[in-house]
Amino acid sequence: MANTNCGAHAPALLHGQDGHATNTVRGFMTTRSIVIRGLQCIAVILSTIFLLSCGSGSQSTPSTPTPPPTTTCSNAPTGSSTDFSTSPTVSGCPVFPTDNPWNADVSNYCVDSNSSAYIASINQDKQYLHADFGSDPTYGIPFIVVPGTQPLVSVVFNQYPSDSDFGTSGSGCTVLSGISGCYPFPPNAPVEGGSNSTGDRHVLTLLADPTANNCKLYEVWEGVKDTSDNNWTAANGAIFDLRSDQLRQDGLTSADAAGLPILPGLARYDEVAAGAIKHALRFTVAQTQRGYIHPATHYASNSTSSSLPPMGLRLRMKASYDISSYTGQSLVILTALKKYGMIVADNGSSWYITGAPDPHWDDNDLDQLKTVLGSAFEVVTTGTIQTNQ
Repeated sequence: MANTNCGAHAPALLHGQDGHATNTVRGFMTTRSIVIRGLQCIAVILSTIFLLSCGSGSQSTPSTPTPPPTTTCSNAPTGSSTDFSTSPTVSGCPVFPTDNPWNADVSNYCVDSNSSAYIASINQDKQYLHADFGSDPTYGIPFIVVPGTQPLVSVVFNQYPSDSDFGTSGSGCTVLSGISGCYPFPPNAPVEGGSNSTGDRHVLTLLADPTANNCKLYEVWEGVKDTSDNNWTAANGAIFDLRSDQLRQDGLTSADAAGLPILPGLARYDEVAAGAIKHALRFTVAQTQRGYIHPATHYASNSTSSSLPPMGLRLRMKASYDISSYTGQSLVILTALKKYGMIVADNGSSWYITGAPDPHWDDNDLDQLKTVLGSAFEVVTTGTIQTNQ
């Protein structure tokens, strides 16, 4: 920048011979010189301010905010139909292969576009989660494990024989087609609600012979033991091979309205005591629609309302729901609901999750679940709604 000599210097005066000062400074008028220099200084100051404010002529480009990383949902299957390495187990038997829907980690599954409507319809009955099991032996759905040598007994199916599995004949029991099957029910097989129950009276028996790869689950609804012998009567029955992904035929029910097995979806104390439940849980809702999603194979409604949940609908607890204040057994259950979720299996009280009774359950601990709102859950996509039945 040129030196403009903006200092406040007075102009030099020329003196006449008589010693008096004149008004002329080196040929210029004093006033004009002062004005010109003043204007030059003002121009320099304004130019300096402009350059400083503009960064000496350079322009800065505003930085573009980096968007947060996006998480892409995925329903890609994992596991294998021949792998049991991480499957839950009961008495040495795997409960389905690792690729089975019951064992699927759904924490990254895509949210169903109808999720809000489903949740709102379930909330019309009740709004809070509830443990439908506990330390009372009559509260929950019990099961029993028997060895591969357990004798077979006759089970007469008196309501839905066409929906029933009959098993195979064996020592002391002969299958009568369309009438009765052969199940390994021991005399002390527990009945849901107790021997005098007027409820669903589910009876679940797992024949566990893992060394022979024989892990069969036998379940009936409305089971009643004969008073004169060890045979039984039931509304219907279903048999599941726990080493297979095989579903029931579409349109067939089971001991559960949805055509699902019951035992794989129970909250069990031994799992909670070990620190983790590694499968989805079974739960009920007050109203369902006329449809089902695999692995369910049966509906139990005449309603075509799209806002009602179909059988087999999969829910999970939202990742954003804070469970850090929960403790003990309830915390283990809620953690599983975030990872594996729960499946609509039957009509009943909304938000009631099912478990096997056990004297070690802490009922006060389980009461924490009653503070969890249904709005803490969302529905994930697991398949299309089937209506053939």
